[in-house]
Amino acid sequence: MDIRHLRSFVTVAENLHFSRSAEQLGVSAPTLTAQIQEVESSLKARLFNRTKRSVALTPAGEAFLREARATLEQFEKAISVGQRAGRGQVGRVEIGYVGSAAFFGVLQDQVQRFRNQWPDVMVNTREFPTEQLTALLEDGRIDVAFVRMPVELPDAISSRILARDRFCLALPADHFLAKTVNDILPSALASELFVLPEQGLGLREVARRGRFAPQIGSVPGSLVAVLTQVALGMGIAVIPSVLIQTVQLPNIVFKEIAGPPIFSEVGALFRRHEKLPIVCNLISQILESEDLNHPH
Repeated sequence: MDIRHLRSFVTVAENLHFSRSAEQLGVSAPTLTAQIQEVESSLKARLFNRTKRSVALTPAGEAFLREARATLEQFEKAISVGQRAGRGQVGRVEIGYVGSAAFFGVLQDQVQRFRNQWPDVMVNTREFPTEQLTALLEDGRIDVAFVRMPVELPDAISSRILARDRFCLALPADHFLAKTVNDILPSALASELFVLPEQGLGLREVARRGRFAPQIGSVPGSLVAVLTQVALGMGIAVIPSVLIQTVQLPNIVFKEIAGPPIFSEVGALFRRHEKLPIVCNLISQILESEDLNHPH
């Protein structure tokens, strides 16, 4: 017995008419009769009481009809889920991110837009250290990563810049430079102790412009942890200016860096030759996004 036999039985049970059911199924009446007989033979039970004038379900037929309908419904659901999964409409996407992608709103924007477009897809998000994300992508443990650029990329990984701001300084409120009204020259920071974020691009460029080797006091990890260290007077930090609007901590002053802006970018990383349709849908959305510029 296969799904074809179940469909034939349910059609006859609903119509209680063999000729009409055969026409509906697109088979001959003898073929349909043979299929019903095969079902009854498999079950070793009579399903229909049939006379020249009427067709009626037996008690066994009524019981089997309930289960056959449920089986057909589950079968159709399985077919639908498989087809939708093939189109990337259902399933699960694993996203890794660094905190600054969330501060910038890039993570929220992309996830919300994707959920709106594909409401039956489960989207899991988790924060990771920057240095882990490319390996997680290559290993297939995550599908897309949102990071602060630049990140060294293997050949199998592509990127897309989604947002841009500039670096600024975070200083303890009682620091003597916090009281100046002017932008702070990089050379004025030569003797300072720095709290280093995961992404060290900003500090490297400040040190290059100021012609000094930076003294690193601590590398606490997340940007919130960096600002907490600054607020505790453990040093100063070169941080993305988006934090001025998104993180408010006592005992911190933000100051601009003199000279041309040092830009900071947030981007998405993904596998260059992605095969999963559901992930391809998210990548397509990312690639269609325009770069976001946020001058502050």
